[in-house]
Parts: sequence; structure tokens; C-alpha cells
Amino acid sequence: MDDVLVTGLGALSPLGAGVDAFWRGMHAADTGPTRVPDPLARMDHPLMYLVPEADLPDGPPERDGLPLGRGSQFALAAVREAVADAGLVAPPGPDMGPDTGPDAGPDAGPGALGGGVDPRRVAVALSTGMGDTDLHEGWWTGEAPESGRWAPAFPLASVVGGWLGAQGVNTCVSNACAASGYALSVGADLIRSGEADVVIAGGAEAYSRVALACFNRLGAIDPERCRPFAVERRGTVFGEGAAVLVLESATHARARGARTVYGRLAGAGWSCDAYHATAPEPSGEQIERAMREALREAGTGAEVGTVSGTGSGGLGFVIPHGTGTELNDVVESRVLGALTPRTPLYSVKALIGHTGGAAGAFAALAASLVLHHKTLPPNVPVGERDPECGVPLPSGSAPMTGAYGLVNAYAFGGNNISLVFGEAAA
Repeated sequence: MDDVLVTGLGALSPLGAGVDAFWRGMHAADTGPTRVPDPLARMDHPLMYLVPEADLPDGPPERDGLPLGRGSQFALAAVREAVADAGLVAPPGPDMGPDTGPDAGPDAGPGALGGGVDPRRVAVALSTGMGDTDLHEGWWTGEAPESGRWAPAFPLASVVGGWLGAQGVNTCVSNACAASGYALSVGADLIRSGEADVVIAGGAEAYSRVALACFNRLGAIDPERCRPFAVERRGTVFGEGAAVLVLESATHARARGARTVYGRLAGAGWSCDAYHATAPEPSGEQIERAMREALREAGTGAEVGTVSGTGSGGLGFVIPHGTGTELNDVVESRVLGALTPRTPLYSVKALIGHTGGAAGAFAALAASLVLHHKTLPPNVPVGERDPECGVPLPSGSAPMTGAYGLVNAYAFGGNNISLVFGEAAA
């Protein structure tokens, strides 16, 4: 079966615009949430890890006559970087006009694809939890877009597909905080089944007053910061942004001479707790099932108690779901302690908060960068560790000792997904 390679990356995050800013921020390990600049955020803890104002996209305000919200604008910014990084966008030409190519604005197109790529073989699988809900929240409070037109809440994939000219599958996944993990897995399946050669996959999430208020009402927001696995953690803190990976079949990447291969999506495992609408199943049986399936599909040879970061061909790191909520962190820690003992963890959520429907994509982005640079950055300090969360969270950077990284993403409704990313073949 053809490998699914990662040939392009794009990001817009609380660390700034671009993948380079994200990687630098991973090493700086010094972030924190801020109060949302929303006078209507009347709640106990109106905190969030926000995209810096200087890095906010300057549009487009609409696409094909429909207003676009913050989520779609974030997605377009990350996609634009990812496809340029992968060498998939057409350079400006006499027949294409100024609004195409790698330097084109996010409202450019249609038909930004270049390099001889068949648009019928390019798919889009993006995810979000709240989409462009900010538009709808604005309408409820008298802040409608200038056009005054209604717009759907989840247009991300169609907006990106329209800009890119992708004529394959265009789908938006929205099963809460596991959504972008599922989107990446769907993308890999499209490639392995022969339905697509290239899939633009990832997720985007933006500030939503409703979402933040709901989690405040649930008592699930930490008053200080996102502190996964810390003894004093009191909930999560949300973040916003977009992370996008270009997935591509190895055969197609070789044929077109792909410039960079960051790694490969080697395995995926899905499961559902079928237990509770919001709480994780306490035994962790189904999250273990998802991890085992992903490790088995990747061919890591993983068995309970044998996976560690000590072997050059084994598991080098784990990027956990770890949200900072009490039961979630304990359950995941217990399973990881049994299945991947001694394997170091890197917490993306301690760095940029819980990005909801984009969380799996940000974890996958981080995993791809770790594999590419062969370095595991330091974790953001979270304070004293919970003795029930006996997982290694290194405080300093270290060379990666294994060939694989495990990514976990879990969600309300008991939705679980694990992904394994591996080093690119020599």
C-alpha cells in the first residue's frame, strides 16, 4: 500500500503566523492566555489563547458573495501557506492573472493549483467545532456583516476547495475535539483507497462567545492557564487558529518531485466510548483500543508495556489529548503508562490551549515538525505534577530517539482517534 506522506505544512496560531513561528514558539515554551476583547463575554473566566492581532488575516470578508467568519479566514491563511510549502500552487502567468500563485491573496482563484496537479485528484478534509459561528453571534447582537447575507456555519472545506480549485471530495468534519484527527484519517483513507492523490487536511477554530460561555457554565475553564497533568489544574483554556497538512501519496509526490517530506501518516485508530455525552469512560478501554489500532497499522510492533523511546525504530514521543480537565488527564495517563511506558510526552495544549476542532491538527503539525527536525522541544511548565498522572513531560529539549510519534485526540460523545506519524523513508 502506498505511503501517505506529509509534503506541506501551514499554521496560524497564538504563536503567530506561519509554521516557523510555531516551531520557534514550541522551543520558547513561554505562553499564556489573555482576556478576550469582547465586552459581551460576561462570564467568570473569559480567557483564551488568541491569535495575535498583528497576525490576523486581513480577509477576505466574503467568498462567492457569502460572508466569511474568523474560522474560514484562519483556514484559508493556513492552507495558503501549506500548499505553497508543498509546491502545489501555480506561479503567476499571463493566462492566470495576478490573483493566483503563492503570492496571491486568500480570495484568489479559482484554480490556484499548479505544477501539473490534476484538480480532480485533489481533495479537502477540514474540521472545526464552531466554524464561522462568530458571524451568527454577531447577527444575534446586531453586528451583522456589511453584506447582510446569511452564511452557513461550517463552510471551511467548500471555501478552501473553491479557492484552490480542488475538484475531489470537499468535506468538513465536526465531531467536536476529535474532528481534525478524523479529518486527517479521512484524508489518508481517500489516498489509500485511490480516490485522491493529494488531500488538504487539518482544522480551524476561532473565538466563540457561546462556546466559551458554555464551558464556563460547565465549570471546565481553568482560571489561570491550560495545565495538563498538573495537580492544581482546574479545567482547560481554549485557543484559536488553524493547522493544515498536505497529505500526498508517495507515488504522486515522487512523480512531481515534491520538495520536502516532513514524515508520513503511518497509522490511525478510531473508537467510541459509548458511555457519556461529555465524560470519558473511566477505564480507558476505548482510547487504548484506538492507540493500539494506530500503532498496529503503523507497524511499530507495539505491545502493552514494550513501546518506549529507547529504540531507533520505536515510538519516540506522544502528543497527548491532555486537556487539563481532571478525569481526562488521569484516564489518558493510566493508558499511556501501561501502553507506552517511559515514552516522553509533548503537550501542545500547554503551549497554545485547547484548540477544539483543530486540536488534532495542531498535534499532527507538531508531530510532523518533531520528526522533521528530529528534536523534541521542551514542555511549557505546568507546575507540580498530579501523582495520578505519572507520564514523562520533559522540561528540556532532546533529540528524538524513535522513528514514530503518537497523536491522541478525544471528544464529547466519546469520539476517540489516535494517529501515528513516522519518519519519511530514506
